[in-house]
Amino acid sequence: QLQLTESGGGLVQFGGSLRLSCAASGLPSNYFAIGWSRQAPGKEREGVGCISSTGGTTTYVDSVKGRFTISRDDAKNTVYLQMNTLKPEDTAVYFCAARLGALCKDEYDYWGQGTQVTVSS
Repeated sequence: QLQLTESGGGLVQFGGSLRLSCAASGLPSNYFAIGWSRQAPGKEREGVGCISSTGGTTTYVDSVKGRFTISRDDAKNTVYLQMNTLKPEDTAVYFCAARLGALCKDEYDYWGQGTQVTVSS
């Protein structure tokens, strides 16, 4: 079993930055493609982006392209979501999820508990 734990959320002002971490335990993280998604109050969960198991491919939803970057350090079993130029509409609970295999697809096998990100205007 793989366990995922997100951290790094918090309150930040409009235009600020945060880096979220997704720490994996139980299995080597490099077996998995890792995705980030978010859920704002009253809204459905939205995929933010994903990184392949090798780190060679990243994908992002249009609303975060150029502002968010996903990276991974498999020596630390950790995947990061660097968020820059944050906007109030980025406010949400952010989740990481893992899919066994190399490629990013919108089907995940394991989920973390989430971390709250709040952007003040």
